[in-house]
Amino acid sequence: MSQVFIQSCIERDMQAVDAVIRRSLHSDVILVNQVADYIVNSGGKRLRPALVLLSAGVFGNIQEQHHELAAVVEFIHTATLLHDDVVDESAMRRGRATANTLFGNAASVLVGDFVYSRAFQMMVNVQNMRVMEVLAEATNIIAEGEVLQLLNVHDADVTDEAYLKVIHYKTAKLFEAATRLGAIICNASVGDEQALAKYGMHLGTAFQLIDDVLDFSGDSVEIGKNLGDDLAEGKPTMPLLYAMRNGNEEQRNIIRHAIEHGGLEELTAVMQAVKDTGALEHVRKIAQSEVDLGCAAIAHLPRSDYHKALIDLAEFAVNRNF
Repeated sequence: MSQVFIQSCIERDMQAVDAVIRRSLHSDVILVNQVADYIVNSGGKRLRPALVLLSAGVFGNIQEQHHELAAVVEFIHTATLLHDDVVDESAMRRGRATANTLFGNAASVLVGDFVYSRAFQMMVNVQNMRVMEVLAEATNIIAEGEVLQLLNVHDADVTDEAYLKVIHYKTAKLFEAATRLGAIICNASVGDEQALAKYGMHLGTAFQLIDDVLDFSGDSVEIGKNLGDDLAEGKPTMPLLYAMRNGNEEQRNIIRHAIEHGGLEELTAVMQAVKDTGALEHVRKIAQSEVDLGCAAIAHLPRSDYHKALIDLAEFAVNRNF
């Protein structure tokens, strides 16, 4: 997979999106500017806005409205990060100190609110009711996903189905909205819009599953956070659930205790259990199945550099190490 190829497809458009982001984040309140600039410049992959552009490009017509909506999608994502890091008490993201560490919890929450509300101002300016329906629903579903995840913390009896529901709500829904928006503004058929939405949902699911894998196997410098962060917070991710089901009694007890109590005291033993049971390979296979389904959903769309970039992006999602 060539990241350079994906970037070259939409390089000018992404520059336009960045200009929209910087212009739209301006506030007369200095602290808002400081926190917003910090989080936006923190080195994110910009996958979600790229999906808006690539999905539009499939239909041959990336418009100024797509730049605006790509920025809106990134703002929604940014706001969730600001709030997530407060809830999770995270100290590092993308290899840098989190905004709440530098500016405090109150500033992070309130600036997150500002970014959310600015996103809604921008989507209203597009003057497309379908766009507003998609983004309003996505934002609401994401919030539900955050609450579902909170309910699952320290619960070692969460099922795979319940965990996947959290992923679909909390992460994949915004991927789905991004790909759907690209099609809507291009007046794509209902069938093509649904196909791209399905691709986005499967891609987002795979992306989060690989994040779960990297939490136990990545390089902390490359992934931009400490290994075992999810375990420290008592989050029952899929590698843990699989290892607990397939490990021996001692391993099951260690993982259960780690989930129920949080912390990293047993990280080495948990990582060994995850390795011994083949949990990471199992989750990678599920992620691969997800992107296969996503790529199949858009197989009928016209071949182009943008279509190829969507397929390459799916490959990147499952093979990345950061």
